Amino acid sequence: MALSWNEIKDRALRFSKEWVDTTREEADAKPFLDAFFNVFGITRKKIGTFEHKVKKISDADGYIDLLWKGTILIEMKSRGQNLDKAFQQAKEYTHGLKQNELPKYILVCDFDEFRLYDTEEQKTITFKLHELMENVQHFGYIIGYQKKVYKEQDPANIKAAELMGKLHDRLEEIGYVGHPLEVYLVRILFCLFAEDTTIFNKEQFADYIVQRTNEDGSDLAAKIQELFQVLNTPVDKRFKNLDEQLNEFPYVNGKLFEEVLPTASFDSKMRQALLDCCYIDWSKISPAIFGSMFQSVMNPKERRNLGAHYTSETNILKLIKPLFLDELWAEFESIKTNKNKLAEFHKRISTLKFLDPACGCGNFLVITYRELRLLELEILRATYKSGQGVLDVSQIIWLDVDMMAGIEYEEFPARIAEVAMWLIDHQMNLMISNEFGQYFARLPLKKAAKIVHGNALRVDWEEVVSKKELSYIIGNPPFIGKKEQKPEQKNDMEMIFAKAKGTGVLDYVTAWYIKSAQFIQNTKIKTAFVSTNSICQGEQVGLLWSLMFNKYKIKIHFAHRTFSWSNEAKGNAAVHCVIVGFANFDSNNKTIFEYDDIKSEPQALKVKNINPFLVEGKDITVENRKSPICNVPEMNYGSMPIDDGHLNLTDEEKEEVLKNEPNIISAIKKYTGGDEFINNKKRWCLWLLNIEPSILKNSKFILDRIDKTKKFRLSSNREATNKLALKPMLFGEIRQPSTNYIIIPKVSSEIRKYIPIGILEPSTITSGSALIIPNADLYIFGVMTSIMHMNWMKSTCGRMKSDFQYSASIVYNNYPWPENPTEKQKQAIEDKAQKVLDVRASFPESSLADLYHPLTMPPALVKAHNELDKAVDAAYSKQDFSSEAKRMEFLFELYEKYTAGLFVKEKKGKK
Repeated sequence: MALSWNEIKDRALRFSKEWVDTTREEADAKPFLDAFFNVFGITRKKIGTFEHKVKKISDADGYIDLLWKGTILIEMKSRGQNLDKAFQQAKEYTHGLKQNELPKYILVCDFDEFRLYDTEEQKTITFKLHELMENVQHFGYIIGYQKKVYKEQDPANIKAAELMGKLHDRLEEIGYVGHPLEVYLVRILFCLFAEDTTIFNKEQFADYIVQRTNEDGSDLAAKIQELFQVLNTPVDKRFKNLDEQLNEFPYVNGKLFEEVLPTASFDSKMRQALLDCCYIDWSKISPAIFGSMFQSVMNPKERRNLGAHYTSETNILKLIKPLFLDELWAEFESIKTNKNKLAEFHKRISTLKFLDPACGCGNFLVITYRELRLLELEILRATYKSGQGVLDVSQIIWLDVDMMAGIEYEEFPARIAEVAMWLIDHQMNLMISNEFGQYFARLPLKKAAKIVHGNALRVDWEEVVSKKELSYIIGNPPFIGKKEQKPEQKNDMEMIFAKAKGTGVLDYVTAWYIKSAQFIQNTKIKTAFVSTNSICQGEQVGLLWSLMFNKYKIKIHFAHRTFSWSNEAKGNAAVHCVIVGFANFDSNNKTIFEYDDIKSEPQALKVKNINPFLVEGKDITVENRKSPICNVPEMNYGSMPIDDGHLNLTDEEKEEVLKNEPNIISAIKKYTGGDEFINNKKRWCLWLLNIEPSILKNSKFILDRIDKTKKFRLSSNREATNKLALKPMLFGEIRQPSTNYIIIPKVSSEIRKYIPIGILEPSTITSGSALIIPNADLYIFGVMTSIMHMNWMKSTCGRMKSDFQYSASIVYNNYPWPENPTEKQKQAIEDKAQKVLDVRASFPESSLADLYHPLTMPPALVKAHNELDKAVDAAYSKQDFSSEAKRMEFLFELYEKYTAGLFVKEKKGKK
């Protein structure tokens, strides 16, 4: 068992007194260094070799006074000699070492002065022999007491995963596959961590492989099998004649080594691959990050983007801090000087229970547990004042891994999650050991996080953790859109939603919302999930949240509005996400986290209530409507050709055909959709409605296109399309207005402040990729082009990736227009709307994409829009709207008023 810091300091003091007057001439370095390492409870057997031979850069032989491979290189000099030269000499020696032999530290010493150089941090600590007692903590690394700082994209994590990938591939190539391979690798993973984090002795696993197995690997599998059996056997029940080196391994238990696996097979390359894994410093590897990376090595496609699959710590904290962690820390700060209240608080957090019903490799559980253990450490510091009165540190640590539970669909990540929890627990135990000067490790393992392998949507959560004990549900359930869902997943959705009408369009993640809502009924359990932002936009809002609010009485307590959920790994596509925290009871402390853009830092806004669009407002949903709630013209799709492209023409095709058949010019119309309208792309179509039959008959080009369209429609499997073959010269669906009309692109970039909306003449045909409003007037155009309407659109529309996806049934038909605008207000809007059109027209060489890009929008157009925004705001209210949140709060109140029937529509005029 490792020594406590107090014991080490006592030994350091005795060592200093014993050697205070020694010079190198009087004593050899060997007994000095033996005595030095004895201060830390490290024996000669564990220390490396004295006078280690090495090739210097000059190719001459050199001799290192002491080398503990991978740990420390020591160069001794006589008292008073130049230690700068000694340090340069020591650095030269490292050039002749193998990668796995390179030391973490270089120590140069003249029996009086110590200089300890950290090769990774590139920092030097200098002290005298009599000051050793005050500096022993700098040698914590050699006995396992070391605070680790984990970087989310640390190369060490990626290198470790890549090396494990090589070992995985070798085993798979020989036919060691499936469940045995997965369990085997998880056990190896534990051993690698164990020997670098004081569960085992330093390099104990690597030494066992090097010293007890043949270089050709022929006996390695049998030796590992024997080790697994030893790790699963209590020391007092092991064979009396067991190999001494094997018997030094501790009893692990925890059922990790219980299952008897088929014996693997190794060769020399596989043995080297395993040793390469051993030579990584696994104490640097974060269990929270490595688990997902480790899982990705199982898939060659995913392995190309190692690091793309874990959930970053920053994003996990975005969920757990507002859910419970901030509140716990605030409570701690308020009571930390009251020991009685501290004890009660400590007891209460030790009884908390967490469930992640889509836990993967346990990232959320690991980070949550780590943060709670850090809080416990602060409680212990406040209670015991750096160890005063602590006789047994094991008695004051009350938090354990069994407070965490998870459900995971795949077995391999489920097992990784279980082991990751043990590893983070051990790392936190070392931190507390370091604080209180007593080594503490939970061996044998008696408790475990309960990680259930199964389909979370079909598993009874009560059997995983009782709702009477459960405190929080957390996680990042899978995002799978309706088109990507497999038959099994669609069946899950039908079961969870009880085949409710319309729910087939919902994302797979919504099933976790409903199952959680069902589970937390009449409890104080709080829940928070990371989700695709589609669940708070467009048609999914009404379908999901009407159930959450009305049937399950859910209240949203906090929310992160749309942000980019990504890691910095190469090839990792960002996902646009939200975080929603909710419960079956209300709260007076509600927070919305706003983002200026999807990659910025959040700003916390305290609000009275959070609606399903994640803005302040009442718990109301916006559902599909066939007609507008206000007295405004109806919106529809443009015309659909249903022609396989045969009624469409490029600019080049139009010019070519008119050279040969100029008389058909009346049959060719300008043709636009959302993309063409925004980017000023030229397209044309054959618009043959009311065209003289003689023109059709005399045009070889037109007849050919009509014939191809007819054949395409007849070849369709849809009966409706077959019927359209009776009129092959016409668009399949004709909705072209006979008057000027407003055009609204269905999809527009999220970077634009305004969707570029326009007014077109009836001679331009609009396709189904845009929406139209016939009988256009400047008032309708002005309100729709305003920031007020844009804010509504941003909150209620769907998304195509991150781009806005406008819809008539959700956005337009539910939009609350100004209640009773005066004629003066309407005229002001019309005047300012015309100004917007005029300014656009003054830039004839620029597309709307150019004009509305945030970096190239002309100042004159910005000014025109600002003036239009003010005119529209004035038609809604006399008070200014200070923010988008205030606009949305106002609009939802007005929407509720309209839809509740409290407003009587005028028979004439627009509202």
